Parts: sequence; structure tokens; C-alpha cells
Amino acid sequence: MKFAFLGLLLVSCFASAQEVTNAVPLHFEKDLIPEGIAVDLQNQKLFINSLRYDKIVRCNLDGSHPEDFIKSGEHGYLSGFGMTIMGDVLYALGNSLPKPKNESILLLLHIETGELINSYKLEEAGFAYLNDLAVSSKGNLYITDSESNKIYTVNPKKGELEVFYAHDELKHCNGIAISNDDKYLYFASYTSGLRVLDIASKTLVNQPNNFKGIDGLKFHQNSLVAIVNTKRDATQNGVYQFQLNQKLMEITGEEKIWNLRNESDIPTTFAINNGCMYFVADSQLDNLDQENIVIFDESKLENYTLVKVPLPKGKH
Repeated sequence: MKFAFLGLLLVSCFASAQEVTNAVPLHFEKDLIPEGIAVDLQNQKLFINSLRYDKIVRCNLDGSHPEDFIKSGEHGYLSGFGMTIMGDVLYALGNSLPKPKNESILLLLHIETGELINSYKLEEAGFAYLNDLAVSSKGNLYITDSESNKIYTVNPKKGELEVFYAHDELKHCNGIAISNDDKYLYFASYTSGLRVLDIASKTLVNQPNNFKGIDGLKFHQNSLVAIVNTKRDATQNGVYQFQLNQKLMEITGEEKIWNLRNESDIPTTFAINNGCMYFVADSQLDNLDQENIVIFDESKLENYTLVKVPLPKGKH
């Protein structure tokens, strides 16, 4: 009876968390197809980018005053991928979607004015997709390439992107996160699961695992929070929290902390601020032909919704 009661209590807590979610309707184009997201709490602004229109849009956190932050192709921007904010700078990755003559770019933009601070183009002979990024407290950047085994950084002296680390066990990395003490990087690899890299020694400190299907990834209170969106069994997709050991080097367990609204939803990346995560409920990515940049079925397009989820504290 004790175990049955505990199970009911956990289910009740999970259901309660679902009920207190804030869902805010967004009033951008229905065919925006957003991927990256960033939240500026100081100015109460939401930034999301567009896979289809090569731009970044902005609105208030209550969904009001939607506008273009940078217009299509401005500053050489491409289809939007990972974004994050550090201080008053928005870091935004972009890629050209068709594989022939692929290009990748990183923009640094002032979060209030949209003024270009810097831009970096990836000079690669092969096909690359700069997917997501993490920024340390000192401003060091780390960027995943979901088409290779490479992790990039910015060389400030040369003013260009360069390979920080490469390893076959980090092939096809998507999400990336960094520990609060700047010691470890965490990668969501399609081939080897959630991996941990010691930044100083450039050493992978944990073994391959089956924590896969992850898109967005963030470090939160000595744990990792992730959006899982590629499981064959769609009921297994959702928001997960992965517990870390005291040294923050090993994943010790996982817990699903949020169900998607609909099994067909595809949220991608997210932002964490003040103990809450923010993400677009459904990117509608499955309705985009990425080779030709056209919508498969415009009748199925819906308005976007910003979801705000309070996160449980990390625990060892």
C-alpha cells in the first residue's frame, strides 16, 4: 500500500505541474517554423528565429507587439538555429538548408537595438550545420555541428570560427550545455547519447549511453534539462530532467517532467530563466520541406504558442 500511495503521489505531482503551465499565444506568421529561442527577462522580450524566412522575430513575453528583430537575410543571416543571450548580446546561429553549397554563420547582435556586433562565417569545404551553442561566464563560445564530429569555438585573435574539439563519439551532436562553473560541456549526440567533456583537458569523462533523441539541452541546478522529440514511440517524447552525480561528470538517472500537448508536437530548443523554461509548443517542423523551403500543407499550419514550465530543482 505504501508503494501504491507513493506512485499516486508522484502522478499527482506530475499532473499538478502540467496544470500550472503558462501558455501564451504568439502572433507571428504561421509558416515561420521557429527553431532557436532566447528570453530577455530584463526587458521582458522573447526572441525566436525562422527556418523558413532567415530572420529573427521578437515580441513581449505576453505575446504582444510582434515585430521583426532582423529582417530576412539581414547581416547575412540564414535559416535560424540555436540562439542564446549573454549580457546584452544575442548569439544566433544560421545555416542555408539545402545541402549543395551549404553555408553557416554566427551573428552577435545587441538585444535592444539589433545592431550587429560581429559575425563569423564558417569556412568549411564539406557540409556543416552549426546547430546549437553554449556560452561560458567568460564569454567563450562552444558550438555543435550536427553533420560532423566537430565542436567549434571563436578564436578572438583571428576573428574566426575554429575547431575546439573533434571526436568520433561526438558525431551528430545537437544540443549543448555548460556547467555553471565552466568546467564541463554536455552534448546530446545522436550516436553516443549524453556525453560530458572536461573543457580544460579536452577529455570525454563518461561512457556512451542510450540517452538519445534529444534536441535542446540546458544545465540547470546540477542537472540537465532536455527536450526529447525524435523517439519512434511519440509517447516517450517530452521534457526530461537528467540527474548528475556530485562531480557533475556522470548521468545518474532521468525523469520525464513534462508531457507534450499533442504527441505530434515538435518543440526544439528552449531557454531557462529564473527556474522556468520557455519553448514554442510545436515548431511545425514536420510541415517544412527543408530542401525546397516550402510548406507541405498550408491548411495544417497553426498559430504558435509559447509555453512556460516551472522546473524542479536538480538533486543528486
